[in-house]
Amino acid sequence: MASGRWRQLRRKLAYILPRTLRGRFVLIMIVGVLGAQLSSYAIWTTQTRTSHLEQVDELSRNVAFNVASTVRFFRSLPYDYRHIVLDQLRDMGGTRFFVSINDHRIPIVDTGSGPAKRLVVDNFRGVLASELGIRHALVEFSRPEDLRLLNNEVLLRDLPPRWGQYSLLLDPLEPPVLVVQLELEPGSWLYVATLLPIPNLFSEHAWLSEERLFAAVIVLLAVIGLSLLGIRSVTRPLARLARAARQLGDDLDAPPLPERGPREILDTTLAFNRMQERIRGQVEERERLFSAISHDLKTPITRMRLRAEMLDDPMQRERFSASLDELDLLVKGALASVKGLDLHENIEHVDPRQLLDGLASELRLQGGEVDVFGQPPSLAVKPLAFKRCLSNLLENAVFYGHRAEVTLDEHAEGVSIAIRDHGPGIPEAQQARVFEPFVRLEPSRSRNTGGSGLGLGIARHIVRAHGGELQLANHPSGGLMIRLWFPFREGNVSAS
Repeated sequence: MASGRWRQLRRKLAYILPRTLRGRFVLIMIVGVLGAQLSSYAIWTTQTRTSHLEQVDELSRNVAFNVASTVRFFRSLPYDYRHIVLDQLRDMGGTRFFVSINDHRIPIVDTGSGPAKRLVVDNFRGVLASELGIRHALVEFSRPEDLRLLNNEVLLRDLPPRWGQYSLLLDPLEPPVLVVQLELEPGSWLYVATLLPIPNLFSEHAWLSEERLFAAVIVLLAVIGLSLLGIRSVTRPLARLARAARQLGDDLDAPPLPERGPREILDTTLAFNRMQERIRGQVEERERLFSAISHDLKTPITRMRLRAEMLDDPMQRERFSASLDELDLLVKGALASVKGLDLHENIEHVDPRQLLDGLASELRLQGGEVDVFGQPPSLAVKPLAFKRCLSNLLENAVFYGHRAEVTLDEHAEGVSIAIRDHGPGIPEAQQARVFEPFVRLEPSRSRNTGGSGLGLGIARHIVRAHGGELQLANHPSGGLMIRLWFPFREGNVSAS
């Protein structure tokens, strides 16, 4: 069960991750930078929050003791003297506290939340309980614009400035006002309002403030830019190696790659160059071997053909000669299959339409009918191999279908060639087998019709060696449709 989930996760990641090594390097750098920034922000936020709470705790305790002293002072005054003292304080411009004695509890629109507020409320209640034995004090916070005072519940901003605005307003910050209300005796409530001089008392220190977001974006852009420059220089040899590997089948005579770069790239380049040399040597050795076999077989076949002519029985002579012809055809076909594409042939620009018109003219002399349509640009190919490929396909189309239509189309990345015959076609289940050496399908493509069964295999080998592809399909109206695709190489020039 766990392995199945792991496989599903790997498949999902394969779709999400970038396809290129450069993209994955950049993704790793981005994830690493973001992880480092998030970790540093988490540590910084934790430390800042802890320091903030420590500051709030210390200041709120000090203010709480001062409020307790104020409460103790007013509790000690006779009832009739309390208002006299309050009037004198207002005439003097007040103190850091706004104090009043009301005949009822003033409603407060409580504001603020979070650990800082809970800490302040707990500290005030704890100090009042320990210093004065008061356990039912109301400790609340109000916005300055909502704060109401006195028995008539007048708003703070409607009072004379010297009465309370000097001590409870701190423009333009407008921090919340701390309000403590407690009942001295029935019908007499002591009202104490003050400010805690701490900026951003209830702020939660957002993770992504505008400044931090700007700094994070600048760091990311710098990392991505430097990463792209560095990673490009590192991955350029890999891209060159991949390009050389793709072109390996096109041209084994390509010069070796420059052997430089980091140790890993250098080792890979050395291994690739040695592999290219071994493949070139093996292909050339195979060609020499089959050429030698073909040359050595010609003498005994010719000798046997002369002896066959001396046979008295005409039927035996005819059968023996037919067997020798078939053997000679198989030897030539095997040699052509091995050579396939001349490794030492230079690439030249060839006009596909002109070449096909020439092949069509030759086939018309043999009784075939070939029509060619389209005028694509020239292709950079190996001329003899390209001609061998088209010649094999056209000969098959004329032989089995008696008539063929060739359509050439130009695309953004290459040229497509469609060859349709009017023969019996090939069953879909057998279309893959016809590319195998010496495979000829019954009954329409049997050994009795001639041929060695190597033409399609050789043609596909040549097309793929040029970086293209060959596909088979039965035409809806009958016959076989062969589609060839040749990509443009560097230096292709339009025929127009």
